[in-house]
Amino acid sequence: MLKQLLSELKPYIEPEYKAGATNFFKEPIKPLGVRTPTVRKIARAHFKEIDKMTKREVFELCDSLLGTGKFELGLIAFAFIRRRIDDLTKADFKILESWIHKYIHNWAWCDDFCTHNIAQMLAKYPELAGAIKSWTKSKNRWLKRAAAVSFVPAAAHGEHHLDVFIVATILLHDTDDLVQKGYGWMLKSAANFDQEAVFNFVMEHKDKMPRTALRYAIEKMTTNLKQKAMRVTVK
Repeated sequence: MLKQLLSELKPYIEPEYKAGATNFFKEPIKPLGVRTPTVRKIARAHFKEIDKMTKREVFELCDSLLGTGKFELGLIAFAFIRRRIDDLTKADFKILESWIHKYIHNWAWCDDFCTHNIAQMLAKYPELAGAIKSWTKSKNRWLKRAAAVSFVPAAAHGEHHLDVFIVATILLHDTDDLVQKGYGWMLKSAANFDQEAVFNFVMEHKDKMPRTALRYAIEKMTTNLKQKAMRVTVK
C-alpha cells in the first residue's frame, strides 16, 4: 500500500507549499508538499481496506509508513491507527509509545498523534496515565511534550485533573520552548473546566514559570486575570 499511497499523493504535490512547510518547522522534516486536508481525504479512502486487515498487519503498515519519515505518510499512519482504535488493547500502548521514541521528530506529528491516538487510549484505559506521566523524566523532547499534550482533550473535561498539575509541575522549569508550549497548552485546556485552579497554579509559580508556558496557560482568561498573572512580583 505504500507505493499506492505515494502515487495517490503525487498529483497533489505543490512545490511552493512544500518549501513553505519546510521553512515553517525549526526541525528538519521531509514533506512531500501535499496539503493536510487532502492527505486526510486520501487516508479515509483506504479505511475499508484497513478494516479488513488484521491488527498486526495494520501495525506493520503504519510502522513502514512512519519509517519513511515522510510527513504526509506519518499523518496517514496515525489516521489508520485511529480507525482501529477500538481494537487496541492496553498492551498495544507499548507499540504506540515506541513510535514516539523511534519516529516522532516534529511538533505536528507529536500533537496529532498524542491529542488523538494517545488521548483515545487514555480515555479507554485511564490507568495509562502513569505511563504517560513517566515521559516527563525522558531526555527526549518529544516524549516530554507528549506527556503534556496527551492530556489536552481530557483536561478540557476535568478528567485527570490532578495528573495535569503533576505534569505541569515536573515540566515547570524545562528550558525547551516546545515542551513549555506543550504544558502551557495543557493548562489552557484545563482552564476550560477549572479556570480558578489553573490561575492559582500560575500565580503560585509565575515568578519561575517560563513566560512562554505562562502565556499559553492564560491565553483564554480575562484581561484582568492576564494582567495579574503577567505582573512581575517586586521583592
